[in-house]
Amino acid sequence: MEKSITSDQSNMAIEPHPLDPLSPQEISLAAKLLKNHCSDKNVIFRIITLAEPSKKLMIPFLQAEKTSQPRLPPPRVAFVQYYMDHAKHFHQVEINLKTHEIFGKKALVGKHSYTDAVEMQKSEKACLAHPRVQAEINALDLPEEAVVCVESWTYAPDGIEDMKQRIIMCYLYMRLGTHLDSNHFAYPLDICAELNGDFEVMKVLSLPSADSDRMSECSGNGKKFDRKKIHGTSEYHPDLQTERRTTTKPLLVQQPEGPSFTCDGNLLIWEKWRMRIGFNYREGLTIHDVSYDGRDLFYRLSLSEMFVPYGDSRSPYPRKAAFDLGNNGAGVNANNLQLGCDCLGSIKYFDTYHHTLAGDPVKMPNVVCCHEIDDGILWKHTNYRTNNAIVTRSRMLVLQTIITVGNYEYIFAFQFTQAAEINYEVRATGILSTNPIDIGDSVPYGTVVAPGVMAPYHQHLFSLRIDPSIDGQQNSLLVEESHAMPINDPAVHNPIGVGYTTTKSIVEQETPLDTDVTKARIFKIINENVLNPITNTPVGYKLVPHYSQMLLADPSSFHAKRSEFTTHALWVTKYEDRDLYSAGEHTMQSLGGDGIASKIASRGQVGVRNEDIVLWHTFGTTHNPRVEDWPVMPVEKMMVTLKPVNLFSRSPAMDVPISKQEVNGSVLVDGCCDGK
Repeated sequence: MEKSITSDQSNMAIEPHPLDPLSPQEISLAAKLLKNHCSDKNVIFRIITLAEPSKKLMIPFLQAEKTSQPRLPPPRVAFVQYYMDHAKHFHQVEINLKTHEIFGKKALVGKHSYTDAVEMQKSEKACLAHPRVQAEINALDLPEEAVVCVESWTYAPDGIEDMKQRIIMCYLYMRLGTHLDSNHFAYPLDICAELNGDFEVMKVLSLPSADSDRMSECSGNGKKFDRKKIHGTSEYHPDLQTERRTTTKPLLVQQPEGPSFTCDGNLLIWEKWRMRIGFNYREGLTIHDVSYDGRDLFYRLSLSEMFVPYGDSRSPYPRKAAFDLGNNGAGVNANNLQLGCDCLGSIKYFDTYHHTLAGDPVKMPNVVCCHEIDDGILWKHTNYRTNNAIVTRSRMLVLQTIITVGNYEYIFAFQFTQAAEINYEVRATGILSTNPIDIGDSVPYGTVVAPGVMAPYHQHLFSLRIDPSIDGQQNSLLVEESHAMPINDPAVHNPIGVGYTTTKSIVEQETPLDTDVTKARIFKIINENVLNPITNTPVGYKLVPHYSQMLLADPSSFHAKRSEFTTHALWVTKYEDRDLYSAGEHTMQSLGGDGIASKIASRGQVGVRNEDIVLWHTFGTTHNPRVEDWPVMPVEKMMVTLKPVNLFSRSPAMDVPISKQEVNGSVLVDGCCDGK
C-alpha cells in the first residue's frame, strides 16, 4: 500500500457513478462523520466501503443511463464496521455521504472482524517476545545462523477453545542465513503458540510428527532440532536458486495500434461487451451491469467466498481452515501488479482505495489489470471440395487480479470472448503450507516434500456468485440431462440403440443442486418471457461447471457447519439486496448456521421460477501435494464458463475478422526441424 491521503488533497467535484468504489475523499468523509458522532470514544475502523444501492433503485438508473436519459442517481452510502474502546465493542453503521445521515447502527455481539497485516505483525512480535516461547526456541538448539519466523493463522473452531474471544495461532519456522527471502516454510519447527485478542500468549504447544503422535503443551525440555533436516533444495528466490535454463527466448506481445478496449472511469467497453468494474476490500474484483451488443446479460459477477480446509486430523491442524475472503479479504490482500510480469501486452490498470485503522484513505495501485490475449483459433472450416480454408483467431479480454494470503497466491481472471462467452479462471500457486515431521516418519494425510517437511492434504473450494439478467431481471433455472433412448421399446423408435434425447426441468424453489457427468447434466439460466425466433425456445446462458469434489469433512464437523456452500455444486436463490456471501457475513471464528443452506431453510419455500434469481457455483480442487509442487507450486488451473444458449440467431463470432498473415506478421523459422 502507498501512504495515506488527506481529505483536502482534492475535491469531490466529479460525481462518481453509483457503482464506483468509494473515493479517498468519500472514505475520509465517512471516517470524519463517524468520529464526530462517537466523539467520546476511540474509533478503530475495520471497513469503510461502498454500500451498493438496492437493485430496485439501480435498474431504472442503468436503463436511463444507456439511453442517455437524465435521472438522479441513488445516494452514495458508506458501509462502516468499527471497534470502540480498544477493540472490545464491534459495530456497524451506514452513512449517507450527501446528507451526512448515520443510520442502521448495529452492535455485532459475538462477531469478529477480518484480520489484517497489522494484527499479524503484532501477533508475530508478541509471540517471539514471550519468555515461554523463547525458552522453547532455546531448547531446540537451532543452528547459529537460524532466524525464527512466525506464520500467524486465524483460528478455525475445533470445539476446544471459547470462540467468544479472538484467538490467533502462531506457527514457528526458521530461515537460514541473512537473505530475507530465504524460504522459511522449508523449516517448520515443532512448536506453536496460541494468542488471545490482546496478543497475550495463552499456550505453547508441541506439534506431532508421526501419525500416532498427539499435540501436547510444551514442558521446557523439548527435543532438539535435527540437523539432518538441513538441505539446499527448497529455495526459490533468484538470489538463492540461481540455476536457470538458457533456452527460453523472448516472446513479445505487441499491439502497434493500441488495444481494442476503451475506458471511461470504471466503464469498460470492448468489442460488443459493456460492463462496469468494481472492487472492494472483501470480494476484490467485481463486475457489474454486463451487456453484449446492447442486451443485458448479468447484473453482477463476483467471487463470494473461498474455503481452504486442511485434512490433517491431529490437533492443532484442524484449526487450519481459512475463509480467505471473509477472514482475510481478497481486496485487502490484492497485489500491486507490475508491467511485463503479471500481465503482458497493452495494459490498463485499475487502482482502488482502502484505509488505515484511523480511517485515512490508502491508495492500492494496480489491483486489476485489463488486457487482451490471443486464445488460439476461434473457428475454422476447410471446404474439402475447393481446399479453401477460412480461419479466425480468438481474442479475449482479461480482467485479472492476484491476491497473496500467507503462503498462497490466487490468480482470479474474468475472460470475455468474441463469441459472447465468459470464463472465470482461478489459478492457485505459491508455497505449500508445511508441518514438521521427523525424518523417517510418514502420515496418511500429507506428502513429505523435503527432509522434515510435510505438506498436508487440503482442499480449495470457491463460491462464484452469478447474478443474471438475461434480457431482463425475470429469469429461471433449467436443468437439462442427456439420456439414452431405450431399445426394443415400442413407445419409441430406436431399433439399433443409438438414439438419445434430453430431459428438461425448471427449478421451482430455492434449492441446492449437484453436477452429474454421467448424465451430462447442465444448468441453463433462461428467460421464459423471451423466445428465440429460430428455435422458439427461451433465450439463455448455460453454466459449464468446473467438476469438483465437494467438502470431504464430515457433515457434523465445524468445517461443514461453517462452509455450507461447499456441500453442493450449485445453489439457486431469490435475489435479496446485500445477500453476497455464501458462508455468511461474519466468517471469522464462526460456528455455523449463517451460510446459504441456513438461509434457504429459514426462508421456507421461496419460488425462483421467473424471478430475480442468483446462482452460486461451488468448485475447486482437492490438493494432495506432490513433490513437484515444491518449493513453489506451478499453477493449478480451474475454469467455469458461461455460454449463450439460443440467445442469438446464429454464431455471434461470424463477424470477427478473418485471420491474415499481413496483419498477424508471423515469422517463418527455417531449419528448426530438419534434424540439425
